[in-house]
Order: sequence, then C-alpha cells, then structure tokens
Amino acid sequence: MTPAAAGGQPEVRHPEVKRCAVVPVRDGVLPSGAIEAVAEAHGDVVLIGSGVADAAPGLTGIAHNVILCEAGDYSVGAWAKFLGHVVANFDLVILPASPDGRDLAPRLAAVLGRDLVASTILVGADTIETIAHGGRAIQVHPVMVDARLVVTFQPGTRRVETDPDMDDPTIVELHYGPGLGVAGSEPRSQQAPTADVRVERVLPPDVSTMDLSEAPRLLGGGAGLDSAERFEQLSDVAGSLDAAMGATRVITDRAWLGHDRQIGTTGVVVDPELYIAFGISGAVQHTAGLGNPEHIISVNTDEHCPMMEMADLAIVSDANATLDALQGLISERLEP
Repeated sequence: MTPAAAGGQPEVRHPEVKRCAVVPVRDGVLPSGAIEAVAEAHGDVVLIGSGVADAAPGLTGIAHNVILCEAGDYSVGAWAKFLGHVVANFDLVILPASPDGRDLAPRLAAVLGRDLVASTILVGADTIETIAHGGRAIQVHPVMVDARLVVTFQPGTRRVETDPDMDDPTIVELHYGPGLGVAGSEPRSQQAPTADVRVERVLPPDVSTMDLSEAPRLLGGGAGLDSAERFEQLSDVAGSLDAAMGATRVITDRAWLGHDRQIGTTGVVVDPELYIAFGISGAVQHTAGLGNPEHIISVNTDEHCPMMEMADLAIVSDANATLDALQGLISERLEP
C-alpha cells in the first residue's frame, strides 16, 4: 500500500490502471464471487482449472475478454507460477474470495512480488475498501492509482447487472505449461522446484455445516416462524433439498440460532443461486447481504413486504403451515 500524499489526501495520477480477474474453476463450475470479481476487473478475466470452456458462458453479458487456461486438476503452486507469466502486465489482479481464490491469491502475489489485499468489497480509483471484524466494519485504504496489487474480492458484496446487448466476449485459449514463471525470469531449468500441495481427496460439502457464504442453495427463516423448534424443522427440510439453513438477526438475537447462521450485512453475506425465505419481511440489513440470487422464493402473509417484492415467486401464506406442508411432501417422496 502507498501512503497518502501530503495533507491526508491520496496522490492522484493519470495513467489508466489495467485490471484483470483470475478465476479458478473446478469441473466447469464458476466459484462463488466469480461474477463480482470479473465485473470489478471491468470484464477482463483469466479462467484456469478444469472445464474452463464450460464455465465461460456463465460470464456472458459481463466479460469482454476471456483467456481460457485448461490446467486440469487443482495445483495451486504450479498455477501461480504459470499465471505470473500471464498477468504480469496487469496492475490490479482480482480473485474471488472463494476457497480456491483465497488459496491461490497469496501464491500469485508472491510470484509477482506484490502486496496482497484480502476481503475487498470495492476497488476504486484511489481507495480500496475491505471488510473487517467478521463483516461488521468497513476499512478504507488509500492507494496510489498506479499501485500494483493482488486482491481477493468478497462474494455477495457487489450487485452485478448483466448487459443483454453486450457483444460476445473475445475468447483466447492459452496452452497451459506449468513452471513458466514470470516473464523475464530465469530459464525453467534454473528455477527451484515448485513447492505444491498434494490433493488426497475431495469431499462433498455437508450442507448442514458449510459456510453460508459458500452455499448454492439457502433456506432462511425469520420472525414469521413461531418457535425455536421451527428452525430444527427448517434445517431438516433444507438438508432434504441439499440446501443450507440460515436466519435473520431477530432470530439470532433470540438465541434460537448461533450468529454464524445469521444472513445479512451484520451477519454472513451470501450469494446463493436459490434463496427461499420463510416468514422474512426483508429488512435492508438482510436483503443487502443476499448477493445476487438467480431465484428467490418468499413465503409471507404480508404480500407487500420487501422480501415478497424481491421474489420471483411470492407465496401469500403462513410460513409455519407452508413449512409443515413442504416437509410432508418431502417425506412422501422419500418413502420407499
């Protein structure tokens, strides 16, 4: 980071900052926060991993230039060396703060010889904003316009609107060659061997315990659910749907659930593909922490509350009765 100029104001310089996103891909699936990272990088992105060509269409309407690096199974050390060569000419390199992104970012920063800024929510012209204290505070860091940094971008903190009129992105396929290193470095034969992790086994996520910020499907409960026992029921239903379960602040304040299950800007910022809200009115602290769900279903007796206005499917009904009915239908389907 570069200190502020005299008088406490950031020094402003005119050269345009070149940005690029780096998104690690597994089996053709974009990780959480990929879309936000690409948008923050103004549409330039390198996709690296397995099935990158299958993942690229998920950036339609957001990305302008896409570099595809089909690199196979996860190998963070080798990837960092290769990417150092690919992104060396970009001033800001932005990775999603997904598990793989957080793993790759410090390795890449070390290869490039740059500072790493983690948990960013805004990369401005002369400042970077990061979250701190478990998401309960925002810190503003002044930086030089021409600072050369690697940053991780927090999923669910930036609204992204796809442009249906945008031209299809320019696609470049880049041959992956582990160990190339940064352009201009010593020949590969003289480089020290890459220290790398060894993947022993990849376990499927346990939806009942996974971090809410990483859950692709979420069931949320609010004040419209009438007891702590309802959240045990909601958890059972969520598990049957391969979804995680969370709640609003009023529920965690009642100690019906722990703070790690609280969805919102004062709890956990999420970015699911599907969000089903039971008895949630939609306070701004909650809705602002939902990211950009592809589908929202809301169950509430108040058809005009904010959560119902946001929903793709709004069900005007008592949340408790609806939860009972849904659990019954699931039980019938699961019976031999």
